[in-house]
Amino acid sequence: MSAGQTMFPRMLSPMRVGTHTLRNRIIMGSMHTRLEHEDRADQRQRAFYGARAAGGTALIITGGFSPNAAGMIEPGGPVMDANSDLAPHRAVVDEIHRHGGKILMQILHSGRYAKHDDVVGVSNIRSPINPRTPRPLTDAEIEQTIDDYVTAALQARKAGYDGVEIMGSEGYLINQFTAARTNNRTDQWGGSAENRQRFPVEIVRRVRGAAGPDLLLMYRISALDLVEGGSTAAEIDRLAAAVEAAGADILNTGIGWHEARVPTIAFSVPRAAFAFAVKRLKNAISIPVVASNRVNMPELAEQLLAEGSCDFVSMARPMLADPDFVRKAAQGRPDDINTCIACNQACLDFIFSDRTATCLVNPLAGREIEFDPALPANPKRIAVVGSGPAGMATAATAAARGHEVTLFEEQTELGGQIHLARRVPGKTEFNEMLRYFSRQIERNEVDVRLGTRATADLLAAEGFDHIVIATGILPRHPDIEGIDHPSVLRYIDVLLDRVSVGRRVAIIGAGGIGYDVAEFLTHDHSTEDPVEHFLKEYGVDPTIATPGGLREPQPSRSPREVTLFQRRPSRPGKGLGVSTGWILRNRLLGRGAGAVAGVTYEKIDDEGLHYSVDGERKVFAADNVVICAGQLPDKALEQELRSRGIAATTIGGADHAEELDALRAIQQGVRLAYDL
Repeated sequence: MSAGQTMFPRMLSPMRVGTHTLRNRIIMGSMHTRLEHEDRADQRQRAFYGARAAGGTALIITGGFSPNAAGMIEPGGPVMDANSDLAPHRAVVDEIHRHGGKILMQILHSGRYAKHDDVVGVSNIRSPINPRTPRPLTDAEIEQTIDDYVTAALQARKAGYDGVEIMGSEGYLINQFTAARTNNRTDQWGGSAENRQRFPVEIVRRVRGAAGPDLLLMYRISALDLVEGGSTAAEIDRLAAAVEAAGADILNTGIGWHEARVPTIAFSVPRAAFAFAVKRLKNAISIPVVASNRVNMPELAEQLLAEGSCDFVSMARPMLADPDFVRKAAQGRPDDINTCIACNQACLDFIFSDRTATCLVNPLAGREIEFDPALPANPKRIAVVGSGPAGMATAATAAARGHEVTLFEEQTELGGQIHLARRVPGKTEFNEMLRYFSRQIERNEVDVRLGTRATADLLAAEGFDHIVIATGILPRHPDIEGIDHPSVLRYIDVLLDRVSVGRRVAIIGAGGIGYDVAEFLTHDHSTEDPVEHFLKEYGVDPTIATPGGLREPQPSRSPREVTLFQRRPSRPGKGLGVSTGWILRNRLLGRGAGAVAGVTYEKIDDEGLHYSVDGERKVFAADNVVICAGQLPDKALEQELRSRGIAATTIGGADHAEELDALRAIQQGVRLAYDL
């Protein structure tokens, strides 16, 4: 028995599903990537999915293909109908099969979530996240849509897919039928729970009847809607049993609608926070059940399988972070897994801004064909100065590609700004980033010199072939009268607990750092189980006895009164992540934190922070004022080298210091390592 099989016996064991045997219990869940919009789209998708199959994933589910034009998520989105060209699909399928994996095509009709003008839905009820009001489908159009699902499934089988996933969760069209929230019909497709569930049951029944027993048929059910007017546990169980009876081989689970005010996949959500919903559902049916949402390490997957919460574990974004997730686990090397930190910055936020998804910790994701895997013919001696995200990514990647790398760090430990990020409540996943890059630096034998200030003299004396400057940032010190008052604190000292902070706090700066500091200062540091604390804070009913599984939220109490201030007149927090900013803003609002925009700072003295808004002077009586007014690139070494005529490449915060952007820093570092 291998080391991996000893550590993860259930996760690595095969299981029969329908007429198919999956080689292990890890599934790559479906996600929108927008790869179909890129040049060489077919080649990109083949490389992207192929890398995950080569890494040992048992089953891969594609991004959603609409069964007709009306169901597209956006103009030009992927469709599978009778006129679709199957050649690109066969290329992807063949690549997956070549590596011993299996693949399903997801069929997804977006319904009222569609970002185009021909929006159709169950009813004329508009989604709060889409300005377009849907046109209700007629009875004939509903029947035609069911036929379109069947056609899409048959086309998928013809293209070589092992099966299909019918997407019935996250608030898309099928989910819109099943929930009273979005279904006000009075015909056979609305009213009673049985009528509201008729649409998905008919789709599964007709697809099974047309495709036969060999098609692996997965249905993705909403195990917990998290919206008012959503389904109850009894309704979910009834639908699951009906879908099983209609011919589904396996039940995948989704958590929450896209319009839900409860976060489901962001870093602030504890790992496996919604496993209770999956385990409850598993007890209601006999076919295999798949767990999803915030499972990102093999130890947790093994635990969920061992305790009987599920039969398979679906991971979407963790497969962006590391395509070799399963292979590394099987080899007994979980510390070598590049872990998804649930930041959403390069996946969901990119998708929401019409860009192609990639990954903050793995810039190769979705860009596989842009990186030449061939190792350099003439390895170089590389000096990397600074061990924040940019420096660690450069050093680890360059060393893995055969270069001789020396990493200089002035502090006594690796990590740089990562140490600040991981101190913020909810951002403990940054510990995994630090663990991964530290492990790769060790594994690839980087010469690490801690407590060493890399000067131009030192670097010149060692005769490196290339010098990389990743010295990071310097906090900006705004020009405000009284900035040196004893009440004024640096955000670095606050986050590292070097100073004590009073009860009333003014934060100067309402960007990402300001909000992180506010989160840190208003956190109640509860010792309660993280999942229970999360469910209470957001009002989630673990019994799902109420519609949507919601109850009255019990927000945590802040130990401090905190107010953020910013010069810009725009909405505070506007620059936060699209998919995570609302979480931070709402949570701080619930804790009584305030935010003031359009501020002119006057002075800081014993009375507190003096400021004016629209010419009206005010005073915030603060015990402490925390400066989060941005940062400047640390250019000292770059200038020193330039004065000596020594060439160097500057990356990360030392290159561009607007916010602490680990996404850009790691991308720059990895690309540079490939270009050297």
